[in-house]
Order: sequence, then C-alpha cells, then structure tokens
Amino acid sequence: MATNGYSNGGSTKGKPIKCKAAVAWGPGEPLVMQEVEVAPPARMEVRVKVLYTSICHTDLSFWRGENERQRRFPRIFGHEAAGVVESVGEGVEDLAPGDHVVPIFNGECGTCAYCHSSATNLCGTYRVDAFKSTMVSDNGTRFSVVNTSGDTVPVYHFLNTSTFAEYTVLDAACAVKINPAAPLEKMCLLSCGISTGVGAAWNTANVSKGSTVAIFGLGAVGLAVGEGARIRGASQIIGVDINPEKFAKGKEMGITDFVNSKACGKPVHEVIRELTDGGVDYSFECSGNVDVLREAFVSTHDGWGLTVVLGIHPTPRMMPLHPMELFDGRRITGCTFGDFKGKSQLPLLVDQCMQGEVKINFDGFITHEMPFSEINEAFRLLEEGKSLRCVLRL
Repeated sequence: MATNGYSNGGSTKGKPIKCKAAVAWGPGEPLVMQEVEVAPPARMEVRVKVLYTSICHTDLSFWRGENERQRRFPRIFGHEAAGVVESVGEGVEDLAPGDHVVPIFNGECGTCAYCHSSATNLCGTYRVDAFKSTMVSDNGTRFSVVNTSGDTVPVYHFLNTSTFAEYTVLDAACAVKINPAAPLEKMCLLSCGISTGVGAAWNTANVSKGSTVAIFGLGAVGLAVGEGARIRGASQIIGVDINPEKFAKGKEMGITDFVNSKACGKPVHEVIRELTDGGVDYSFECSGNVDVLREAFVSTHDGWGLTVVLGIHPTPRMMPLHPMELFDGRRITGCTFGDFKGKSQLPLLVDQCMQGEVKINFDGFITHEMPFSEINEAFRLLEEGKSLRCVLRL
C-alpha cells in the first residue's frame, strides 16, 4: 500500500477512470478544467495517479502554439510531476501498483543499442519527440473527453507524459521508480528542470572544481545549471539575464557575478572576457534565442571553451557561427534531460539527496504552491516572469 493517502484496492484495475484534467483546446486559450476518461494501460504502459505537477516554459511554448507543426488539440500538457502507480499493463515487470514514480519525457527502455551505449541518454523508441502526441504501442490516445457538441473525442498526449491530469498513462519506459520516502512535492522537479540543468553541468560539461562558468538565461533550468556548477566547485559562475530581479534568486544558487545584457553598454561576450581573463571554461545557453547563443559561444575561452545548448529554439534560423570558428578550439554541443539516463540514474540521485550526499536546493526553485484548480493562474505567473516553479497539488 502506498503512502500519501493513496491505496490501490484493485477496484479500478483494467477499467477506465474518470477524473479531472486541464485540457487545452487551442493555442493560447485558457485551459479548461473538465472531466476526462483515462483508459487502462496497454502493454508496457502504466497508469499513474498524479499527486504533484509543476509548469515549465516548454509547457508555455507548446500551449501558445509557437511552432505550428507541433500544434495538436485538444491536448493535455504537463511534463514535471510525481505520483503513484495505480495499475500496470501487460509485460511491465519493473513497476507495480503503489510504487512512487517520477514521469520523464526522455524514456529509457534499457534494451536498445542507445540505452546500452554510455555515449547517449537517448532511447531508440522512447526518446523525447516534440511532434509525438500518441502512445507508442498502438499510436492511439488514452484520454478522451466529451466536446461541446456532445461527441466523445480523443485528447492528445504531450512529451510522453501529460501530467496536467489527476491520472495519466505513461509508457513504462517513461516512469522512474524512486525511494518512497522522498518528498514527491520536491521530486517532481526532477522530471525536467533540475535534472536538465544540474545534469548539463555534471554530465554534459563535466564542470570541474575551480573552473569558470557563464549561464545565459536565469529561468529554472539556468539556475539549476548554477546549482550544479556550485556543487562541482566552480570558482566563478556568471549569470546573464535581461531581468535584474532574477539576480537575487541567482545568489541562492551559487551565482557569483551578474550581467544585465540590456544595460552593460557593450556586447556581453566582451564583458565576460574582461571578467574572466579571456573567457569562461563553460557557457550554457538557456534562453532559446540564437543571438544569445552566439554570445554564449564567443564568451568561452579559445582553445578549450565548451558551450552547452539547453534552450528550446522555435525559430527556423540556423546556428549563428562559422565552421572555421571551431578551429579556435571552442566546442558546442546540445543536451537533453541533462544527459541523465532517467530510469537507471535518477533513483540513485534521489537516494543521494535523501542521504545528504548531494545537496540540491529544491526549495529554492519552488516559488509558489497552488491547488490544481488554479493552473491558469500558475501559467500567468510563469508567463509574466513572477515564478520559477509553481507546484500544483492534485
């Protein structure tokens, strides 16, 4: 039997569940809190009771419909969450009802060539796919709703997760079993923001003690990069943003210097080169702006500088650098989910946090807590730059 007031008596196993969900019916339209039907999990799937979910800028981007090719409505967004397994489908052996889980958008089947490779955290079948809106097993959906005409219509999935619902169905490869003693209201941040940022510093860049770092964009992911760099012992962590109000929060996450790119009076890379005697060892682009990416790249030191791209770029514009610039020794790479292999590596990270071996400031990221019914207000706060992470209680 699970904690958090949840128990699975078997009464819902194999049956549809009706529950509340925040359904998006069109780009930028307020989410509608309404009843949906959630089908039982199919083969290699699990149905999860979501207890906590939070909102990320990626949710905002897709809700706005910034990339027309990725629009699919009606849809249930959400990809940061934590909950309890309600039931499992045929073939699932590593999860059981009552298990505490964190959904992940970048799955891990554990059997394909990608999962067996130490060079990548992508999976051949369950990797993140921004264009995917259905389940792997049958290309169908597990959500349905009655529309305004009285017809029952499918509701599409989002980033392998769809956590803005009291119940969701996940591929088993996208559900990470964690220590049941871990506080789920904090662990939900490992679904995306903290794992992505901290992992970018640890796994992708492998930030070393005494090194210098610049972070472009001080949202939750950027601040998580700062947290990861701080834990690794970086000597100088420079935060770059157009909003000076973010600098106070940055200090909590180990950022030592701040650059307001709107007020510095010269290109940011020149300021950073002056601060660091030639450029930083590592830069992280967390804004999704190609002009900012250019500044991040040329802010690194020639000979060994590494730029890690974390921002989501909806623009059709291409990389803003010339191939010959790479001959100066600077490197650039992308990062998905902090290069963590979710199912095999996140449980250890949770245990290390519980035991005090790794001290991530989870509380510093949670600026608001609200009931699920106030999700549109939570969207507004994030859109206006007034929150980092708002955790919603379901």
